Amino acid sequence: MIKIKYILTAVLAATLTISGISCQKPAKEIPAWPWTDPTPAPQPVEPEEPEEPEEPEEKPLFVGKPRYVWIDASANFRFYANDKDAIAEDLRKIKSVGFTDVIVDVRPTEGNVLFKSAVAPQVKRLAAWVDGKYKFVNRTADFDYLQAFIDAGHEVGLRVNAAMNTFVCGYGGYYGLESEGPIFSGNIPPEWATVVNGKDGLESSFYEGVEGTVFMNPANSKVRDYMLALIGELAQYNLDGIILDRCRYDDTGLQSDFSQESRTAFEQYYGSAVASWPSDIFKPGTSSLPRSLNSLQKSWMSFRVKVIHDFVEAASNIVHQANSKMRFGCYVGAWYDSYYSSGVNWASPDYNARSSYSWADAEYSKYGYADHCDFMMLGCYAGTGSVYGNGEWTMQGFAKRGKQKIGSGTEVAGGPDIGNASGFENGGQSAVIPKTIDACINSCDGYFVFDLCHIRMYDYWAAFKQGFDDYLKTVK
Repeated sequence: MIKIKYILTAVLAATLTISGISCQKPAKEIPAWPWTDPTPAPQPVEPEEPEEPEEPEEKPLFVGKPRYVWIDASANFRFYANDKDAIAEDLRKIKSVGFTDVIVDVRPTEGNVLFKSAVAPQVKRLAAWVDGKYKFVNRTADFDYLQAFIDAGHEVGLRVNAAMNTFVCGYGGYYGLESEGPIFSGNIPPEWATVVNGKDGLESSFYEGVEGTVFMNPANSKVRDYMLALIGELAQYNLDGIILDRCRYDDTGLQSDFSQESRTAFEQYYGSAVASWPSDIFKPGTSSLPRSLNSLQKSWMSFRVKVIHDFVEAASNIVHQANSKMRFGCYVGAWYDSYYSSGVNWASPDYNARSSYSWADAEYSKYGYADHCDFMMLGCYAGTGSVYGNGEWTMQGFAKRGKQKIGSGTEVAGGPDIGNASGFENGGQSAVIPKTIDACINSCDGYFVFDLCHIRMYDYWAAFKQGFDDYLKTVK
């Protein structure tokens, strides 16, 4: 059979060649093939779908939970203002001790900035404690302060987060120094300052001879636009995260803010006019809540937290629109029981504040802003004698209770102030440092400490390394 097929094939090929019709229709005289070829006809081959390339598994930057150290601008300014090498050297040391993150303060309480901005003035000097007294440290260098931290931090494997003091605009010099900041230089108008319901009636927090931090009114739309523009500029950097500090009402607490802007916004929120402003809400000079609050007063409390909530939501959106991988969050004091005086509800909106606190109405919980934060820093600022415990005003209790209120959707890092809290003021607390790490990092999602200047001042480097090493031994 095979030989016959070969002969027929040869004859056919010769015929086609002689007739000159190799690419035309065969001649009619060519007989049809006399039998069926048993060889199955080739079937069309379905193209194989290309396999999805496997994404390489990202190696984590660090083992265990994150460990953050705050770098206050003023307190560390004499080391870093004009020296990129000092920044790089200290970040290498921070990494070697076991920290995973730095938080770089780039808008101190004076209100000027340490990053490129078309909105706010650059920091030229900051008041710092030098040689036993406060004095100005001048910045003469022209390198980008924030970018220097980003470059040096990323080079050694640290995450770099930037922090800004939010509703501040200047510092009145009670250190015997000149006042500093954009409200004093005219970059920010005086009418943006908060209006305080003091014992002598309504008065601006910005006045001749003012001492301490001057705050802006969060309910003023121009103030919010100004700060959101700054946050937008900051989000253009290749940061790992942005954290808002002092995103709250000013240090006069319940006496702030009773400006006309706040009155208009509140009456719109409440749905009717307030007949006697501000006395129908709080009498002049009120600094603590009455034993029981009427419905108007409770609405005022909810209005204040709504103002801050709405700003945090807008800031979060701006950051994530600029860079979806950049994390956004806030620093808050962990003392939730009294944080209402700052006009902030930092819990999850799922947390029912009304069930535990008489000053909260049904609306108060709605304006918890934790769901707009990827991460939060909790100031667990108890003293050296109150490291462990379950209640507020212990470091462990602060961290546990804060995490419960914030919930699982937001990373929470808690930790101490190792320079100003009771027992820490004069140093000598190396034995306590590892305990603070143990108490806080195992009660929430990470550890946070304020501030780098105190680690340096009291030589706590070895204490932090010991605490982190002890913790990492427990990580599987």
